[in-house]
Amino acid sequence: MNAQQLSWLALWGATALYAIAMVASSVHVARVADAKVAARTKATAAVGAAGTAGHARADGETASALPTRSKAAGIARSTTLVGVILNFVGVVARGVEAGHAPWSTMYEYTITGTFVAVAVFLIVQSRRDVSYLAPGVTGFATIALGIAMTVLYEASTGLQPALQSFWLVIHVSIAIIATGVFIVGAVATVLQLMRDYREGGTAWLQRFRWLEATPSPARLEALAFRLHAVGFVLWTFTVMAGAVWAEHAWGRYWGWDPKEVWSFVIWVIYAAYLHARTTQGWAGRRSAVLALVGFVALILNFTVVNIVFQGLHSYA
Repeated sequence: MNAQQLSWLALWGATALYAIAMVASSVHVARVADAKVAARTKATAAVGAAGTAGHARADGETASALPTRSKAAGIARSTTLVGVILNFVGVVARGVEAGHAPWSTMYEYTITGTFVAVAVFLIVQSRRDVSYLAPGVTGFATIALGIAMTVLYEASTGLQPALQSFWLVIHVSIAIIATGVFIVGAVATVLQLMRDYREGGTAWLQRFRWLEATPSPARLEALAFRLHAVGFVLWTFTVMAGAVWAEHAWGRYWGWDPKEVWSFVIWVIYAAYLHARTTQGWAGRRSAVLALVGFVALILNFTVVNIVFQGLHSYA
């Protein structure tokens, strides 16, 4: 088996495992939601029967009744872990096959970015229980890898002259890490908005009982804000490193190339989000929408700008 075959098999294996993890984690989240609803009903009955003391005792019973461990949760954790390992193997094998850092094309960027996003989720999960993010993260990973393997795949070739630089490792790797962090942050933000609108009485969201398994909108917003803040710092370095690389490769720091413009637009949107969230009191739905606008701009930068617009970054 050569490196190309190993990469191909490992990445398809990771795709399958991410899909299994998505289903298993969805089952776990649904069961947690059902347990919360049942415990809340029991707590309400206890309050009615025993007053304030019963309310305190019922709250304790509610917390202890939640299924933090289950067969579905175990399957989700194990398949996600094995999936991210296979994803890493696929990325490394692609690098061996290509003979350079595996992020010079859309295909390579996607397979590496997917690995980073799932790895970021697992790192956060190791510090706190964020299993409610698992369906979104693993679902995104399944779709991204599936598109990469079926639509974006390109045979490995040598690097173009402009990419034959150590800045490829520095600039693009940081951009990929930032993208992975933004993906997890976007999942948390979507859940925040859904939970917020559901609590506000939005009719069609009342059917999504699984949202009961997520924390309050305020806690989701706090988690999303931390992730976006980390991603923003990394993206700032990405833009700066890109400017330095542009000066080395093309003799100028800025040239209004479509990729450069959109990268700066993304930076501006996330900067506005962080500024509004911290200094202007834009907590809640408005800041969440602004964060998602930044994520949409990030996706457009990777898809539309790469495919439609012609520029010095057309190889990406």
